Amino acid sequence: MKRVVGYFLNGLIFTAPAALTIYVIWFVFTTVDGWLRIPIPGVGFVVTIVLITLVGFLASNFLARRLLDWIDELLEHLPGVRLLYTGIKDVTGAFVGEKKRFRQPVVVTLDPVVGSKAIGFLTQDSLDELGMADYVTVYLPFSYSFAGHTLLFPRDRVTPLDAPSAKVMTFVVSGGVAEVR
Repeated sequence: MKRVVGYFLNGLIFTAPAALTIYVIWFVFTTVDGWLRIPIPGVGFVVTIVLITLVGFLASNFLARRLLDWIDELLEHLPGVRLLYTGIKDVTGAFVGEKKRFRQPVVVTLDPVVGSKAIGFLTQDSLDELGMADYVTVYLPFSYSFAGHTLLFPRDRVTPLDAPSAKVMTFVVSGGVAEVR
């Protein structure tokens, strides 16, 4: 009986991530197809990817860039919309784009006596404007989540990591299960 339970658990370990991934992909495809009212599964998703790529292409063009900057400015100043738009824009920009903020992974010493540490990302290396010249800002992401804490630490308790930020983020978000190579 133990052997059968072991087989079941091994099967669960394999099928659960695969099934959940397939479900999420199916959900995204059918949702986007529903928004665009396209009856062929997946075509709406492909159309969305093409449109996003086209906007990216236009954003690199000087004239279209001015139009997109105007739309951006408008959304940043509309009451109610501004909070949502700038929040999403800041979080997106933290991970991708020219203003990527999670470039420098760090280790923070939480308790020097015990030796406990946390892994995070340096987001500001100076807090002079707040009158805290000896402090830095570190974002500590939660495991299995896109949320986290933004904390201020004395500069001497923060040590840069020599590892790619994407690998470190994967390690932290996976709860330390993923390997950093």
